[in-house]
Amino acid sequence: MERPEVVLENSDAVYDFYREHQQNRLQAWGAYALLGRRYHPRVAYAPGARERLRELISEDRPLLISINHLSQLDPYTVAAAAWRSGLRPVIGRTRVLAKDELFAEAKQRRRIDMMGGIPVFRGKDHGIRAVNAAGQRMIEICAERLFRGDGMAVFPEGTCNDVDPTQVQSVGSGIGHIAFKSMKLGAAPALVSIGLSYGPRPDPTVEPTKEQVRSASFYFGMPVVDLPTRPAEIARLVKSELQTALDGAVAAY
Repeated sequence: MERPEVVLENSDAVYDFYREHQQNRLQAWGAYALLGRRYHPRVAYAPGARERLRELISEDRPLLISINHLSQLDPYTVAAAAWRSGLRPVIGRTRVLAKDELFAEAKQRRRIDMMGGIPVFRGKDHGIRAVNAAGQRMIEICAERLFRGDGMAVFPEGTCNDVDPTQVQSVGSGIGHIAFKSMKLGAAPALVSIGLSYGPRPDPTVEPTKEQVRSASFYFGMPVVDLPTRPAEIARLVKSELQTALDGAVAAY
């Protein structure tokens, strides 16, 4: 299937494509391994979380992975952490939501597609009303992918936190709707919350240094397998669990 141009006016064709798009898993493993060597994130777990994650993966339970967002470099450090953590077995079978502008340049798009990217047309970039229909399609596609067994990684804050890197910012309802719709289809996603810290940063509006990025701290919370039945309740749970994981990442830095 021909790759459609990722622009809002073409969103129907875009999401038709990403409904079926499959990563090259060997290439994804190679890229994640390279990032795992380039960066050196520290990975810690809540008591019992690593073992529970291993069980869920062995059961082929779809993972809904929630990560706080601090920097434009987060996708690279997260990939490195995935390689160095219990998520390694699901590399190549996990989709990652990424803002549409990252798909504009051909070479970068190939990399993002290989890493499992699915474009998001954000209201802050295009206007809330303009992206409404595209947002609904994106949620439907993500729910379908979860139902078919893929993992889904989301930065639920929607944008980089330049306010306080120790506090999870507002979480939109999108992740709640993705989980809700996937459960209506018959999926049983497990919520995996991962806190990310680049250490103390006096000015969170300034991107972290190379050294801070290379030595990022990641903390896996205990996976949650029994999710609420309403999107808003799921979103509230996501924020609470993510804050607990972020507290762990900050403490472990």
